[in-house]
Amino acid sequence: MQTVDLIVANIDWLITVDSGRRIIRDAAIAVDGGKITAIGKTAELAKSHTGRKTLDGRGTVATPGFVDCHLHSSFQLSRGLADEANAQSFLFDRMYPYEAALDAEDVQLSATLAAAELLKHGVTCFIDPGNYHPEASVEGIMSTGIRALVSRSSFDLTKSVLGILPERMIENTQVALERAEEVLEKYCKSGNPRLGATASFRGLNNASDELIVGLDKLAKRYNTLLQTHACFSYSTHDSSVSRTGMAEIERLDSLGVIDERMLIVHSGWLEPEEVAILARRKPSLVCAPSSSLHNGYGNFLVGKLPELLALGVNVTIGSDHASSGIVDMSQEMRLACCCYKETRLNPRVMPPETGLEMATLNGAKAALLSDRIGSIEVGKEADIVLFDTQRPEWQPLINPLANLVYSATGDSVRDVFVAGEHVVADGSLTKVDEIKLYADIPKAVARFGRHLKIDEMVQLRWPVS
Repeated sequence: MQTVDLIVANIDWLITVDSGRRIIRDAAIAVDGGKITAIGKTAELAKSHTGRKTLDGRGTVATPGFVDCHLHSSFQLSRGLADEANAQSFLFDRMYPYEAALDAEDVQLSATLAAAELLKHGVTCFIDPGNYHPEASVEGIMSTGIRALVSRSSFDLTKSVLGILPERMIENTQVALERAEEVLEKYCKSGNPRLGATASFRGLNNASDELIVGLDKLAKRYNTLLQTHACFSYSTHDSSVSRTGMAEIERLDSLGVIDERMLIVHSGWLEPEEVAILARRKPSLVCAPSSSLHNGYGNFLVGKLPELLALGVNVTIGSDHASSGIVDMSQEMRLACCCYKETRLNPRVMPPETGLEMATLNGAKAALLSDRIGSIEVGKEADIVLFDTQRPEWQPLINPLANLVYSATGDSVRDVFVAGEHVVADGSLTKVDEIKLYADIPKAVARFGRHLKIDEMVQLRWPVS
């Protein structure tokens, strides 16, 4: 009889997403030293294992922890500030001024709130494209127990056809590269297994060739990702063509930076030859459903992600930012699957199994962590989510994948483990004082709001008395 740290037993449905895509009824998971040591039927596992701690999984569906491949943690305090705005206005009238108004204390609070919402919705790892206070982000994120890859966001071209960056965000190429390397040096070698770092430039229209190539060299030196936004709207696509004579993916390919270590967010507005480039180079792509739908970018109308999946490209999911509404991977999976069914007029496109793979295995691969997370398998780290099925949206429970993707939301998450640590218990965070967290948010909004004209940014259409 082997004694382990934790046994989660009596799980109604265990969706492993392992190499055999096994679904086990009345399942149990043994965890020791933060890793999964055994999986099987509850009765069989009880014959060989006993746990120092146990958790009853009756009435639950268990999945691997979700991997959100794109979430701006510093934007978590921006809900309500950037609605009904086109791409130009969204960035240059709303989000960039908001970002420039934040100080380190605001960023830390925003990052804590972002990680809290992710965990409570079943995300155990996320990739942050960065901001100007990465140390504050790390402090907030790590306080919750989640995994994260952080970045220092980089620009070096202050003006594009869309607008001019706020003065506080402007830096030259050399400074941008130096500050990016400081973050990579500090967090790629932190010794914290839940923390990593990536190289990141925010977008092609505000990045020089020198910056992009320099960041790619840093990413290779530190054995990590290079990430960027690309092709998210017609305006960015058209701007790239008018300024450089090349579309965005075409330009990246000409610089020699696209490979399996690159993460490209959105990737909707593609030239035909760019589809071939992506199929050949095999970067990871991020579908950001709620972001495109909220801002009317058209990525589902013109995007080719189902076809790129069929061509062997790794496609993942990201919730992008709170300013587009939801930060909930269950809902993002549903949007990703169902919007492509609608635009293709084909209900067979993007079944729920594909949605869950995008949110788990594919996300782990994009984060360069597929040997550690992304599935429930012996030897992998114990990132596990239990969904409470004693709720109307989970009933009747005939096909748990269909319920998970087509009807459930993250609100039905009951328990979350990261490396075997119980970070969400019965729906509540175990490492964060949620009452204090929510009380601090209005104070932060009042603080950074002094630097913004919020009343002009947000025009309530109905009278408030």
